[in-house]
Amino acid sequence: MADPVVLVAHGSRDPRAAEATRALARAVSAARPGTPVLASWLDHTDPGPAAVLRDLAAAGRQRAVLVPLLLTAAYHRRVDIPAAVAAARAQGPPMAVRVTDVLGPVEGEVDAGLLAGLRRRLGEAGPGRFDGLVLAAAGTRDARARASVGRVAAALRAGLGVPTRVSYASAAPPAVDAAVARLRSRGARRVAVSAYFLAPGLFHDGVAAAARDAGAVAVSAPLTDAPELADLVLRRVDEVAGVTPRP
Repeated sequence: MADPVVLVAHGSRDPRAAEATRALARAVSAARPGTPVLASWLDHTDPGPAAVLRDLAAAGRQRAVLVPLLLTAAYHRRVDIPAAVAAARAQGPPMAVRVTDVLGPVEGEVDAGLLAGLRRRLGEAGPGRFDGLVLAAAGTRDARARASVGRVAAALRAGLGVPTRVSYASAAPPAVDAAVARLRSRGARRVAVSAYFLAPGLFHDGVAAAARDAGAVAVSAPLTDAPELADLVLRRVDEVAGVTPRP
């Protein structure tokens, strides 16, 4: 049987976030029949990744692939996820665990599938033609992680041909209303907001409200179970398995 795939989300008190992760797990499973796909969370929702890995090892699984459902390689990827893998190894039977890259850009390259998923959600938001775009991310104090968000914004700008700015819901400026206002002050009249989120929750709700109050014409939904995101998860799995990428 194929090695199990364990998805690891950040976690939220908002039940919609957990359901979005479960929906993505179902989408990944449907895209690759025969591969067990399990959801886990670092906080707020059970089970945690260490518990899932321990259960798999206890059931006789010798290998698993862990996919961080994160858009930046900041603290959770550098600290929390390795700690969860170490805890599973210390508390359960031996198991080989391969951890993939996050879903956002790591070494400068922005995945075409990620951009396609963002464009899909933006199109679904129904903004029609727009002349300015804000990429709204959760936020981080990690400068390298913020730089990766900037690369996504630059890639969207290149593909869509409109001025694009980054905003953050926490930890770093500017906020989304300030970014929308800045574009409008420079002549943009129809500013759309692309939500750089994997799941709904407090941050996305706040971004949507503030963006509309600032005059944005549309705010996209989180990526959740977009087919492009499910495909990206499987490509991350294949990368650590040494599988040749599909054309």
